[in-house]
Amino acid sequence: MFKIKHLPIDTLREHVITIHQSAVRNGNLGFNPLDRARIFGNHPQTGELREVVGVLNLCSGPIVNPDEIGLCEEAFRDLGLPEGAPVHATLAAAPRSVDLVRGKLDGRPLERADFDAILTDVVAHRYSRVELSMFVLACALKTLDLREIVDYTRAMIATGTTIEFGSGPIADKHSVGGVPGNRTTMIVVPILSAMGLTTPKTSSRAITSPAGTADTMGALAEVALPANRLREVVERTGGCIAWGGAVNLAPADDILITVERPMEIDTEAQMVASILAKKKSVGATHVLVDMPYGATAKIRSAGAAQALAILFRAVAAEIGLRLEVAITSAPGPIGRGIGPRLEALDVLKVLRCDPDAPPDLREKSLRLAGRLLEMTAKAAPDTGYAAARRTLDSGQAMRQFERIAQAQGARKMPPAAPYHDLIESPRGGHIRAIDCWEIARVAKRAGAPANLSAGVLMLKGVGDRVSKGEPLMELHAESAAQLEFARRYAASNPEIVKLDP
Repeated sequence: MFKIKHLPIDTLREHVITIHQSAVRNGNLGFNPLDRARIFGNHPQTGELREVVGVLNLCSGPIVNPDEIGLCEEAFRDLGLPEGAPVHATLAAAPRSVDLVRGKLDGRPLERADFDAILTDVVAHRYSRVELSMFVLACALKTLDLREIVDYTRAMIATGTTIEFGSGPIADKHSVGGVPGNRTTMIVVPILSAMGLTTPKTSSRAITSPAGTADTMGALAEVALPANRLREVVERTGGCIAWGGAVNLAPADDILITVERPMEIDTEAQMVASILAKKKSVGATHVLVDMPYGATAKIRSAGAAQALAILFRAVAAEIGLRLEVAITSAPGPIGRGIGPRLEALDVLKVLRCDPDAPPDLREKSLRLAGRLLEMTAKAAPDTGYAAARRTLDSGQAMRQFERIAQAQGARKMPPAAPYHDLIESPRGGHIRAIDCWEIARVAKRAGAPANLSAGVLMLKGVGDRVSKGEPLMELHAESAAQLEFARRYAASNPEIVKLDP
C-alpha cells in the first residue's frame, strides 16, 4: 500500500510514475525502470475504483518517500484521487494493440478496427513514448495506402470530440506547414468571419517549426479553449483561432505530435489524417489546404505537391468534406518574423494595413481568403480576392480580429527579447532562396517557440540584392547563451541564405 504524491511535472501527455527504489527492493515488487505500472485505489468519498497506467521511474533521492508513489501532472489528474490517498501498484501488461503496430512494421495492412484499437489505447495513455514512436515509424516506413489513411482518419475522429455549427457553409483553411512565418490563418479568419462566413479555426502548436499558428495566436490571446468556450466564441464572433489540443478534437494526434516533434517527422499519412480529422471534427464543410512547396520546404517539388493534393482530395471525398488545394511556390519564409512574437507583429501590420507590412504575407492571405469566399459562394467567381481586399483595407478585418481576441481572452504583446545579434552577408549578391529548414533551426536554437519573443527577424528577403557585410537577419533570444547558440549555428551554415552573383 502506498500514498499518492502529486509531482507537478509536465511530461508531454505521458503518464510517468515514480517510486523510490528502496520500496521496490524491500517490497520485492519486481519493478524495473521503464516498466509499465498500474496504480489503482478507491476514491475516499465515493468508493469508485480509479486507476492509471504509466511508465515507471525509480528514484533514490527525496522526490518521493518509500511509502509514496509520485504521479506526474497528467497522471495525477487522470487518476482523480486526492493527494495522500492510499493506492496499490502492480505491473501492467502492454496493450494488445501494440501487436498490431508490430504487424504493420512486418508489412501487414491495418484495418479500421485496428486503428480504432490503437488510437483508443493512445488516447487512454496506455502507450509508452517508445510505443508511440514505433507507431509513427510504422506509418512512415510502411506507407499507408488510401484505404488505410481513410480508416486512420475516421478512427482519429471517433476517438475525440466533434462540434457542429449548423448546416453551413463552415469554412476552414489549413497549411501543411514547412515554411517559417506563414501565418496567413490569423489574417484569413478575420476577413472571412467579418464577411459573415463561420470560420471555427483550430490549429496545432509547432511540430517541426519555430512556431505554429496556435503558438503565434497564443502570444496575443488565449488559445486553450475547451469545446464549450470555443462554441461561445464562434457564436459571438463568427470565428476563432484556437489550439485544437484543448478541444479534444482528434486527441490521438496531439499525443503523437509529442514524439513527431523531437524526431522531426511529419509523414504524409499522418499529415492528411491529422488535418482532415480535425477539420471534420470541428464541423467544417469547406476546406482550403495551403500547400507551399520548395527545395527546402516540407513539400520539395510541384510534382510532390500535386501528388499530395490528389491524396488530400481523395480522403476528403471519402469523409464528406469539400476540399480544394492551393499549391504555391515557397523559395523562402513568408513575412519577416520567425517565432511567435515576431510573427504576431507581422500579422498585426498586415491587419492594420501598415505601409511596412510584409507584402508577401498580405498578398498570400488575400488570395487564400478570396478562394474560400468563392468556394462557399460568399463571393462570385473571380471576385473573391477583391472582396477580401476591401474587407482588409477598410479596417473590418482588424476590428474583427480584435473581437475574436477579446472573446478568447486578449493578452498583451510579449515584450521584445532582451538579447539581439545581427548576421551579416558573407559576400555580395542576389538572394535566390532562403533555406526554410535551416532558418527554422536557427530560430529554434534562439529559443522559439518555448520563448515567445525568441526567433529570427529577416532583414532581407528572396529577390533582394545585398552587399558584403550587410545584415541579413537579426537574432532575438531571452538569454546570452541561447543567442550564442543560434549565432554559432547561423555562422556555421552560411548557405542558409543562397546568393547568386
